[in-house]
Amino acid sequence: MHTLWQDIRYGWRMLAKNPGFTAIAVVTLALGIGANAGLFSVVNAVLLNPLPYDQPERLVALYAQTTEFSRSSISYLNFLDWQRENRSFEALGGFRTESFNLTGIGEPERLSAEMVTASFFPILGVKPILGRVFTDQEDQLGGAPVALISEGLWKSKFRRSTEAVGKPIRLNGKLYTIVGVIPASFRYADYNFNDNVEVYVPIAQWDEKLFRDRRVSMGMDGVGRLKPGVTLAQAKSDMASVAAHLSEEYPDIDKNSGVALVPLKENVVGNIQPFLLMLLGAVGFVLLIACANVASLLLARSTGRTREFAIRTALGAGSGRMVRQILTECLLLALAGGTLGLLIGAWGTKAAIKSLPEALPRAQEVHVDGRVLLFTLVASLLAGILFGLIPALKISRTGIQETLKEGGCGGSGTRHGMQGAIVAAEMALALVLLSGAGLMIRSLAKLWDTDPGFDPKNVLTFGLAASEPFGDTPAHIRATLRQLHDVIATTPGVQGASLSVGASPMAGDSEIPFWLDNEAKPNAQTEMKWSLLYITQPEYLKTIKIPLKRGRFLTESDDERAPFVIVIDEQFAKLYFGDGNPIGRNVHFSILSASPEIVGVVGHVKQWGLDGDASNAIQAQCYFPVAQIPDDLLPMLAHDANVMARIEESQLSNMDPIRRAVETVNSQIVVYQSRKMTDVIAGSFAAKRFAMVLLGIFAGLATVLASVGIYGVISYIASQRTHEIGVRMALGAGRTSVLRMMLVQAGKMAVIGVAIGLVAALGLTRVMSSMLFGVSAHDPLTFVGVALLLTLVAMAACYLPARRATRVDPMVALRHE
Repeated sequence: MHTLWQDIRYGWRMLAKNPGFTAIAVVTLALGIGANAGLFSVVNAVLLNPLPYDQPERLVALYAQTTEFSRSSISYLNFLDWQRENRSFEALGGFRTESFNLTGIGEPERLSAEMVTASFFPILGVKPILGRVFTDQEDQLGGAPVALISEGLWKSKFRRSTEAVGKPIRLNGKLYTIVGVIPASFRYADYNFNDNVEVYVPIAQWDEKLFRDRRVSMGMDGVGRLKPGVTLAQAKSDMASVAAHLSEEYPDIDKNSGVALVPLKENVVGNIQPFLLMLLGAVGFVLLIACANVASLLLARSTGRTREFAIRTALGAGSGRMVRQILTECLLLALAGGTLGLLIGAWGTKAAIKSLPEALPRAQEVHVDGRVLLFTLVASLLAGILFGLIPALKISRTGIQETLKEGGCGGSGTRHGMQGAIVAAEMALALVLLSGAGLMIRSLAKLWDTDPGFDPKNVLTFGLAASEPFGDTPAHIRATLRQLHDVIATTPGVQGASLSVGASPMAGDSEIPFWLDNEAKPNAQTEMKWSLLYITQPEYLKTIKIPLKRGRFLTESDDERAPFVIVIDEQFAKLYFGDGNPIGRNVHFSILSASPEIVGVVGHVKQWGLDGDASNAIQAQCYFPVAQIPDDLLPMLAHDANVMARIEESQLSNMDPIRRAVETVNSQIVVYQSRKMTDVIAGSFAAKRFAMVLLGIFAGLATVLASVGIYGVISYIASQRTHEIGVRMALGAGRTSVLRMMLVQAGKMAVIGVAIGLVAALGLTRVMSSMLFGVSAHDPLTFVGVALLLTLVAMAACYLPARRATRVDPMVALRHE
């Protein structure tokens, strides 16, 4: 212990004696370790940490499963049967995303909401910070109208008053009594759940007839807690039996339907896991390059200490003691670099998440905890051993007599070879990272160049919502919808606008089953055809600039008095009419009493994202006039509408004129959730952008470190060959030949590194193939470009020290030792 303490004190003195070397080594390590610590904190929060619920390993997400959809929303009546008949779950809970207008407390505003079963919060083990959750008596039709509010709403509207419980709150014109406050830390991990829910109400109190009286999917999903000892496989078998029973009992609706069970954590992680694992491997390369850089610095520094260690060896110190001394100094460097790196990593991670918050599930849970600290400590210690072992072993094997005779300058040739190998390894690692980053950049460039089927530039999408339908009679609702359109379309700066209900490009989907006029109505044994349904106004096509392919689009004459019409997209036409002409054909929908006639064909919109549209089961799309919504459906559909508006670029961020225009129609209608369509499109591939940004940062950092490494090695070699260069120049060698000699030596290291890197990259980038779009994992343009770029950077890093070597005065060089 005493000798160890001696080594530590001596190591600190030696590091303090060389502040320049120490600072460079610490900063280099801090960049490598910090990148690893930052990314590990993300992996730790997203992949490793359990979900923040009670016994989360027993939680399962539930979906309906049909021949068309592997995961679909659940019929409420089916859900009640699942609850009664299953034998695997302690309890099942359900939820449905909704939004409400809040009135009576300041200005009207739109709240994100969830309808939930009484069992929902107990299943997750979530307890309110004030009050209680719902009871079974409240979770039924006719139950007491009660609501739970979020901690954020409690703070903003009730100033954290404990008297908030028991107070009324008006949602969509109906009074509810607040019974509890849900903590801000609660977020349910499901992609269909609102990110920031402000209010919860009992789902069974929803009196929508389709929801309560028919086995129709109405946007409800489920969560269950497995009984102790029950496996997921057993639960799947049990729920398959339940589904089979319902299929027999209700063959018209539930034939061939099933239940999809997904571990809740898997549901959360989604498609981000492969990206994070790829990035974790990439950031490990950055640390290896940082270690190689420091090892190269230590080899160069060891030249001046060879004589010191030779004398210590001559005085009786063993080689083990020499190795321990070097490793002690290296570990001190690594710990200092790790401490600084932890700070860099924490700051960098916050910045990355803040810039792309939609890309990462559980982003709010990313922080530095004990596991991250332990990871950083272990990474620092391993790095210290890794970069310290080569110089330590090198010094321990140096001959005493030769070193003392040479005055500390022996063995430089071997050392140069070792440093050259290290630089080649750095180049190879950097090339692998640059290749991965290049493929991701090319992939995203292909995505951005992909035509979404419409022109998103200067298009804004936002919602209009009222507590009640936009009128008390169908005629009044239709008049209000027309009036809303007119005041928005004539607002200064607005170049075109259209109200819509149902599907919205890349933002919301609404599927509808149909059959054609030459087909019999499907039964339980017939597979239903499905289409996305956009319920729009005539200006929709012009507003977002979808191309018209054949026939016409909707017009003002397609109103409630005219025969039903529909416009289909080219994919619908291709799938169901082939080369035939669909104009004039009829399409049947079970919710309509008459069958709309096809009057036009428009271009296909990539509804499911630029990179995911082709893989989705539903490709067909159709457009139905808002004005022809049947009277019996109008009250349900016409209290929350979406608006697509093309706006002058200078007015895109100013919603006040539109809000004032809407207020002239009805002051209780709330304008909410405005987004640029370019942002909607970008959000559809946020995970890829997140991976590209981080991979690009890591690749850039690796390139800088590799360049610094090769610069340092060439500088060191040039200083060691000063005498040789002087002799060559004294014998008549010109500056150009000396410069060429130095660059050739550096070029060999670079070329060897690039060659090794290309072979490694060709193998490793194959794991990225599923993450790429429109680019091969072996894209030759990327690999050639990256190889040339890295070679040029390496040669540029070599040029300065090589050029400096040619300016040595031969007389001074000849006297150099």
